[in-house]
Amino acid sequence: MPRRHRGCPERRAGGPPPERGAADDDGGDRGGRSRSRVPLIAGVGIGIVVLGIGAGAMLSGGGGSDSGKNGSSKNVSATAQATDGSSSGADPAKAQAVALDKLLADSNNSRDSVINAVENVKACNNLDQAASDLRDAAKQRSELVTRLGGLSVDKLPNNAQLTAALNSAWQASASADNHYAAWADQVKDKKGCKKGHARPTGQTAAANQASGTASAQKAKAARLWNSIASTYGLTRRTTTQL
Repeated sequence: MPRRHRGCPERRAGGPPPERGAADDDGGDRGGRSRSRVPLIAGVGIGIVVLGIGAGAMLSGGGGSDSGKNGSSKNVSATAQATDGSSSGADPAKAQAVALDKLLADSNNSRDSVINAVENVKACNNLDQAASDLRDAAKQRSELVTRLGGLSVDKLPNNAQLTAALNSAWQASASADNHYAAWADQVKDKKGCKKGHARPTGQTAAANQASGTASAQKAKAARLWNSIASTYGLTRRTTTQL
């Protein structure tokens, strides 16, 4: 069945078309007003979207700036803490061990000259030079004792035993050198040398005794020092190197 529009009379066959009524006029007006509202509504919607995008960009930009500032502040703070931690975390014992290592490096400087001088005294050769070299060596050993007293070693393990052993060793070595120098002076006398060999005297005995004490104390000091040297990666030393 054909649909009929309400309010519209059916057109009869062969008859004139129905006249347009008020309902059609009203519908046309409503359609026109609806069409005129479409651009207006679209423009309002676009404006809202633009405002929304602008506000979002402002909020986003502000947040990014704040977060960047906070991030940089955190980075600076973290760097400062790391720096403070590294400086505060420095091992004071290692610094003392390094300073003592430098002193011990000088303790063996006069060993060769002492050995050569004593051999010359035994063979009655270059006695004046031998006596001078021995006294210079004694002076150098005494200076080691003075320099050791100026070092801070309180953070090192067994520091009291180590310093006592070093002091005793160097003082005994200085005493031995002076006694050997005095022996060289004695050998210069007419009866001090017989057939190319120096006669032993009381100075010789005293020098040998002091030398033995020095060797024993150096052995003790070497054991104590080598334990410290192994801990901090420093130079290990033998008895004769002290």
